[in-house]
Amino acid sequence: MENALVWLKRIRNTIGFLGMLLPWIALLGTFLASKHIDITPTFWKELSISATYYVTPALTGILTTAAVVLICYYGYGPEDDIPTTAAGVFGLMIVLFPCSCDLSAGKIVGFFQLQAETSHIIHCISAVCFFLLLSYISLFLFTKSYPDKEQTAQKKTRNKIYITCGIGMLAALILMPLHIDFYAKTFIVEAIALTFFGISWLVKGQVFGLFADK
Repeated sequence: MENALVWLKRIRNTIGFLGMLLPWIALLGTFLASKHIDITPTFWKELSISATYYVTPALTGILTTAAVVLICYYGYGPEDDIPTTAAGVFGLMIVLFPCSCDLSAGKIVGFFQLQAETSHIIHCISAVCFFLLLSYISLFLFTKSYPDKEQTAQKKTRNKIYITCGIGMLAALILMPLHIDFYAKTFIVEAIALTFFGISWLVKGQVFGLFADK
């Protein structure tokens, strides 16, 4: 039982680290690729993590790994397994159906070779569902306690972090379509959402014993 719990914590921490690292590895990969690929100023201005799909394998490699781990994640019952599996499926769909951007205009893209505009619609729906499910997991699953067990001070602290992270992801989703424009808005908002996602899972995994029950 103890070995299973240790393994579960490692899985949670893996998911958390992958989420937090994704935007910065994708950004680094795009910067390195820009030395060899003609990337327009518009691409940088409208930069998104999804758009880096066309210049670096970071998104495909990291998000696919995280999605597969989510699909394979085994919680305490169907109420845990179904949302995490669904989140993993939508994560894979984000990769399988790339977004449209400067580099994809008029092209056939993705695993299913769709027009970029059509793929973009499926991509956006998948991304929204992905983050909605991650928010739900943080707000309603991670905050659960055993009904016959009194919450410790550490558990109460963890719950506050889970709630903050869940609300943060939802706030990022709300901010995305608002007509508030700034440089690389989509990338920044996505990076914030993924940071909240990563923190939530790392705290759940009690990384380095952080906020663990004594």
